[in-house]
Order: sequence, then structure tokens, then C-alpha cells
Amino acid sequence: MKLENDPQAAFWMPFTANRAFKQQPRLLTSAKGMHYTSSDGRQILDGTAGLWCSNAGHCRSSIVEAIRKVAGELDFAPTFQLAHPLPFELASRIAAIMPEGLNRIFFTNSGSESVDTALKIALAYQRARGEGTRTRLIGRERGYNGVGFGGISVGGIVNNRRQFGTLLTGVDHLPHTHDIAANAFSRGQPAKGAHLADELERIVALHGAETIAAVIVEPMAGSTGVLIPPQGYLERLREICTKHGIVLIFDEVITAYGRLGGATASEVLGVTPDIITMAKGLTNAAVPMGAVAVRNTIHDTIVNGAADGIELFHGYTYSGHPLAAAAALATLDLYRDEGLFQRAADLAPYWEDAVHSLKGKRHVIDVRNMGIVAGIELEPRPGAPTKRAMELFHKCFDTGLLIRVTGDIVALSPPLILEKAHIDEMVGRIGDLLEVLD
Repeated sequence: MKLENDPQAAFWMPFTANRAFKQQPRLLTSAKGMHYTSSDGRQILDGTAGLWCSNAGHCRSSIVEAIRKVAGELDFAPTFQLAHPLPFELASRIAAIMPEGLNRIFFTNSGSESVDTALKIALAYQRARGEGTRTRLIGRERGYNGVGFGGISVGGIVNNRRQFGTLLTGVDHLPHTHDIAANAFSRGQPAKGAHLADELERIVALHGAETIAAVIVEPMAGSTGVLIPPQGYLERLREICTKHGIVLIFDEVITAYGRLGGATASEVLGVTPDIITMAKGLTNAAVPMGAVAVRNTIHDTIVNGAADGIELFHGYTYSGHPLAAAAALATLDLYRDEGLFQRAADLAPYWEDAVHSLKGKRHVIDVRNMGIVAGIELEPRPGAPTKRAMELFHKCFDTGLLIRVTGDIVALSPPLILEKAHIDEMVGRIGDLLEVLD
């Protein structure tokens, strides 16, 4: 086989402008604590916890050692009709920090798999309780629920959907909650927008409650640009779902494990869904893993109502993989021993003041925040939307800061081990570069 001369040609990069990247690649070669090291030896302050996932900082020795130990003892064991001890221990640990009643844990390998698993569990539950006509799934505009066919069907980011045909049938969408005109520069949950949850009543009236299996939303939407739930919005969704027998799923792939100052957004916001999806911070991103926390009554209806044998025909080869389970257990130990969830809650007011100091900087039309997350929305460049934010992304990286941009929005979500000096550096760097950015 003839080999190409370009060593970068073979890797088709995900969610990347491949042609542009390969003309000027920016590479990361190592990481420790709050910093990456670039291929040219520069320290890059991580303002995004990788991709919302390295919540305890990079290359934590206890996680590394846990992975190394298990890799030398048990590289793999199937969890189809067999098992090994670690996922049982891990499921118990996760259940202990989930909202009350969500104590059954199904393991996956990613957030996308967690979402598709949650949707399938909701459908199986409705069928198991004699409501087999409930097959419709309700997502939300601007929602990001991973990249499986289920996830992009209920998701509401147009570019993630347009290339892939009709997707799942029987899907509808709530409107998104983002309203700069009413809520610009809100600190925490914006005051206006709870009424948007009532759109679910319109959808129920249109299709009939007897056709709707589940509603899935991110309690705080991250990848679409940090959309904070309005006051009362999630509470109203919970009420409507309960009223009509609809399963409520919170996609917490981003918000679980300390990002908002608690184990889950559900805990922080005081609204308990029926199913929670998670991934990212579960293993501190050291090994891919996801999970789904399910209300006990849903689990029991499916499992106890089935005939002898397999109760749910679903799973993955690597569900509860030994290395992933070891990494997750070590990560949970770090979160507990270093009090990182409470640390995030304690730092949140300083973080809020810092990011809102960007109000008045050139191009900034909104700043929003919750926990240790911020969205800084830039005015689109006339005739060239997204270009200004991408230029800021490149300039930040080239001057030693990793940010994330989505459209014309800067999203910040640094590791929870950050210090106030790191916050000052991030916000100061962004502010300085905005002043010189066209």
C-alpha cells in the first residue's frame, strides 16, 4: 500500500475544520494540573477542562495508578451474563450521590451512548407498564444530546442534523430558552422564560399524552453556548411531565460531577428528573465511560415485569470496563477527598464577578454564568458569523489559554482545582484580546 507523505492526512478529526487545521495544526503533547503543554513547549492554561471533562485537573496520580494497577490484573471482562467486582462497587458509589430514588446505574462508554440508552429505557418502561403507544420523544431546540441517531434526533443543533436524513420519526422539540433581549448579563438563572416550559402542554395537546414517552433536556445547555435555565422553568417541566405520565430525562453529561457546585445539576437546582445521563467528569476523562442513573420504579417495572431471561435487550461490549471503572472510582475519591464540588460552589461568586467584568468590552453582547461555567456571547462579524470567535480561540491558544467557542459564543469551564489567579488570568487574557480583535 502506498503511504501518503503527510503524517496528518489519515486522521479524520471530529467536529473540526480539517482543511484549515492541517494547514496550521495546534497540538497538545502533555498535561498536568491546570495546564497543557503544546508541541512547541508552551504552557497552555486550560479554560475548558479539556472538553468539559477533566474536572479534577490533568494527569492526577491516583487515577493513573488505579488504571495501571487494574490494567495489569484484569484487562477486560465481559458483563454479559458474567461480571467483575468493580462496576458493582462503582454503581453503588454513584447511586449514593444521585438524587433520592435514582439508584439504578447502567454503564455506557460516552455521553452519546448514555443518551441513546436513556431514550431506550424510557421507551421500554412505557411498554412495560402497558403504555406501548407512548413512543414519541421530545427534545429541545439548540439542545446537544450527543451524536447517536437518538441523540441527534432529539437534539436541536441544526448543523449536527442536516447531513443525516430524516433521523428518528415521532420526535418533536420544545423551544430553547435563550433570550438576550430579556435576560442579557444575567447572573445565575435569568428571571424571565419559565413560561417556555408551557410549550410542552401545547405539544401534549397536539400529539396526545398517550403518544409521548419522554422529554429530554440539558438542565444547563453547554455545547450550544451555555444556556442557563430560567427561574421556574425546570420546575414547570417536572410538573407537566408528572401530570401526563411522561419520563423526564436530564442530560447531565456536562453538568454532573461538580461543574455547578454539586454532584448533579438536579441537586443544585432542586429538580429531580426520572433519568440522568452522565459521562465526561465521571472518570475525569482518563478513560472513556458514561452512565445512566434511573429511578428505581422505572428499573423495577422493566426488570420485574419481564419474563425469565434478559429483561432489557441493550448494552455495550465495554459496559463497566475494568479500566474505566477503576478510573471512575479513583476520580470519585478525588472529588470527595479534595471537596471539589464544594470548592466549585465556594469559588462561584468570584468566578461570576470576574466573567461579568467583561461587560462593556468590545464585541461582548452578553455574559451568563452558573457554577464554574460561563458563556461570553460576541456580536457576530457582519457577513461572517462565527469568524470573530474562532479568531479569538486561535489568539487565546497562541498566547497560552485554551477556550472553547461555539458559533459566536465563548464557553469557559475550567478544572475545579483552579485558583483565583487562574480566573484572573483567563478573564484578563480574553478581555485584552477582545480589545484588539476586529
